[in-house]
Formats: sequence, structure tokens, C-alpha cells
Amino acid sequence: MVARRLGIVLVVLLVILHYQIWIAPDGLRQWVRLGRMIDVQDEKIDKLKARNDLLDAEVRDLKQGLEAVEERARRELGMVGEGETFYQFVHEPDHDRPTSAPAPSPASP
Repeated sequence: MVARRLGIVLVVLLVILHYQIWIAPDGLRQWVRLGRMIDVQDEKIDKLKARNDLLDAEVRDLKQGLEAVEERARRELGMVGEGETFYQFVHEPDHDRPTSAPAPSPASP
């Protein structure tokens, strides 16, 4: 009689545990979903680490010498170094093509 009750209790516990693992909302499905979310976050972290490494290298370049500062000033601010000559080439529009459509002439009554 005691063995039978113990067997029933063990079967009920086994059913409850299997329910929690396979069917319950916080069971195996949630575990798999969280694993996928972790993978996505790991990819984002890797991208951000690579970006931080690039920014760190740029900061080191700017702190160590003037070459990086000069290059950035030329590129972003259009500055010219001492003893250099600045040339600007302007593209002129074609004179053969009209730049806009001619205005229609007023109709006479």
C-alpha cells in the first residue's frame, strides 16, 4: 500500500516536472528564446567593440602627433598648411545646354 502511494506520488511529480520543462511558458521554449536573444546581443556587442576599437585608435593618433590633426583639419575644415598653395577647380556649366526652359511668350489677342 505504501509502495503504491509512493509510486503515484512519483508519477505525479514526474508529470509536473515534464509539464514545467516542455509546456509551461517559462520552460524549454523560453530557454531557447533567451538563447537566441543572447546570440543577438553578442553580435551587437561585437560590433560595438569593433567601433570602440576604431575610435580608440583615432584618439591615440590625435594625442600622439600632429599628422592626424593636420589630416583632419584638411579634410573636415579645408585648412591649408604653411607654405602650401590652395587651388580650387570650379566646374563651369555647358553653354550649349540651356540651364532652364525658356519662358513661353505671351499670346496676343
